[in-house]
Amino acid sequence: MNIFVGNLNFQTTESQLQELFEGFGQVNSVKIPTDSYTNRSRGFGFVEMRDQQHAEQAIEKLNGSSFDKKTIVVNEARPRTERRDNFSGRNSDRGYNKRY
Repeated sequence: MNIFVGNLNFQTTESQLQELFEGFGQVNSVKIPTDSYTNRSRGFGFVEMRDQQHAEQAIEKLNGSSFDKKTIVVNEARPRTERRDNFSGRNSDRGYNKRY
């Protein structure tokens, strides 16, 4: 099961996150995305756990808990949806390039 972990401290490392989740079962992978310009954490991560039951226990126990000086949000990761952006990277529904 793939798990989303939000509101991470920007200094939290993948190994710290892995250690947190290993208390509930085997962790297959951990990924904390970084900003391509600053190389700084984006404040969220993904943890993949082998066993569904262990993953559900981790979500139940860790959601809303304090970790690395922050209250984290933990839930099942949803599939990434395709965004509709125009050439500038701005969402077209924000009023840019509107015809009046």
